[in-house]
Amino acid sequence: MSAKIAVIYYSATGNVHQLAKAVAEGAEKAGAEVRLRRVPELAPDSAIDANPAWREHVEAAKDVEVATLDDLIWADAYAFGSPTRFGNIASQLKQFIDTTGGIWQQGVMANKPATGFASAHNANGGNESTILALYNTFHHWGSIIVSPGYTDPVVYPAGGNPYGTAHRGGAGTPSEETLAAARYQGERLADITTRLLAGRAA
Repeated sequence: MSAKIAVIYYSATGNVHQLAKAVAEGAEKAGAEVRLRRVPELAPDSAIDANPAWREHVEAAKDVEVATLDDLIWADAYAFGSPTRFGNIASQLKQFIDTTGGIWQQGVMANKPATGFASAHNANGGNESTILALYNTFHHWGSIIVSPGYTDPVVYPAGGNPYGTAHRGGAGTPSEETLAAARYQGERLADITTRLLAGRAA
């Protein structure tokens, strides 16, 4: 039984986008069917144009489909990613989450595995608190949190974050070690989801 996983993210300058792609690759490696989706950009053009890297990524990511509630209904599991905004998730991702009230009441996200990943400028810039803030949503949804923990050695070279893959944006684009950890996170999510689906089918 193939798991269906929605990887939903917001990225300004592209770092979280790279993590999201790696998570999707890991899930696909584990045999999952994956939808990679970005949430809509809410910032005004004046803010985007003030940062060339932001404008460049907005143009580069236009081919990535925009997330809808149908993606949450379709999926058996979720991976959500966000840059850190003052130790919390970005407003763009929060806005999408805030539209889920109707399907939350229907129990759509309940009992589905979910995981999170993030990027902050500094090593201690709020990556852990951002992921944990995201997990607050999963608790309210009744989802099953699947963190990477220390379940594979690949987690350590990427910074050893047990909550989810985290990138220090001030160091440039995600390193291969960080992308490997993200792939593992996606693979672990897909593996656990597949086992859960098989158990339910039995």
